[in-house]
Amino acid sequence: MTGNEAGEEARVETRDDSGDGSWRAVGSVAGWQTAASLCYYAIFAATGFVRDAFSVSESLVGLFLTAGLLGYTVFLFPSGAAVDGYGEKPVMVVGLLALSVALVGVTFAPPSYLLLLVTVALLGAAYSTAMPASNRGIVAAAPAGSKNLAMGLKQVGVTVGSGASSLVVTGVAVVAAWQVGFWAIAVFAAGYALVFATRYRGNLGTGRLERPRLAGLGGNRAYVALVAAGLFIGASIFSMLGYTVLYVQDVVGTGPALAGGVLAATQVTGSVGRIGAGSLADRLGGPRGAATVALVQLAGAVALFSLLVGTGGSFALTIAVFVTLGLTIHGSTGVFYSCLSGVVDDGDIGAATAGGQTALNVGGLVAPPLFGFVVESTGYGAGWALVAGSTVLATVLLFVVRRRI
Repeated sequence: MTGNEAGEEARVETRDDSGDGSWRAVGSVAGWQTAASLCYYAIFAATGFVRDAFSVSESLVGLFLTAGLLGYTVFLFPSGAAVDGYGEKPVMVVGLLALSVALVGVTFAPPSYLLLLVTVALLGAAYSTAMPASNRGIVAAAPAGSKNLAMGLKQVGVTVGSGASSLVVTGVAVVAAWQVGFWAIAVFAAGYALVFATRYRGNLGTGRLERPRLAGLGGNRAYVALVAAGLFIGASIFSMLGYTVLYVQDVVGTGPALAGGVLAATQVTGSVGRIGAGSLADRLGGPRGAATVALVQLAGAVALFSLLVGTGGSFALTIAVFVTLGLTIHGSTGVFYSCLSGVVDDGDIGAATAGGQTALNVGGLVAPPLFGFVVESTGYGAGWALVAGSTVLATVLLFVVRRRI
């Protein structure tokens, strides 16, 4: 081996807090994911305040959310390349600080709606660091035989951050301006970024910034099928997220508080599902185990979405269906990422994750407006049939993935 080769090998060697995998490092990454999700999902909790502050229609509020998701999607591959080149730690520290700054920027946008769109797009761009960086950190830090569980725990940070941001933003707004909630979250995230920078060791990259090796990933049939499945998983998840509250209000006939409680319950069971799915996948072993668990979860989601195709049921039945959907469709993302990281080389995890998350986001950009159009034209039954069909396609593709591993 030449000196240059030895140096290159040293640069790509990974390291974590213990050398053989550390739950402390897993906890640090999961905490970072929670802080990042607190920042990004605050915009979803503030839609009512944004509508009033800018005097805009519901459709323009939707455009506000789309701008954030678009910024998130566009910057995924650059973020993935940075993670593969320089390691996840610097990307995570800079990303969380950028989220803090952008979140504060949103509060200073009024009364300019155009400035609001720009700042929320920058918020989404900063959040694009989340999945490529945190997934790479989990793969390296997870103790032997526990990668799927560790990934599930990290993914719980998304649901915890989302739920907590809703409580903070709406709770603070009761006693102060909604902007104060944003500032509180930004201060917390910036503080965590500084602590994270001193306590988390991280893993080295190649030492250079390169274009993602998409040609190599494109030749990986299992990865391509998994990304295609991600497109339909994202379509189903974002459609459900966007219309659960309206469905419960319009069809079951509850008030907004109870409808919001149903949505919150899906986030709680989604967290439980991610941890349980990860633990089971570890027992089955490897990416094939993760694909098997995800396949079962998606098949269960198909059956549950099909129950919603008929006319609305009782409140108790609706709660049961949506809570179980949390365990299945929402609980599948942890093992989805575990499987994805298992079918590619460690040096490609950043780019591979960017590809998978891009597929999920594209599904989220396209499906909810289509769902809304179908509901307006035909009714909720046809809308849920569309979601069930999307989940069927995801299930078929997961079956293909499992066969190719």
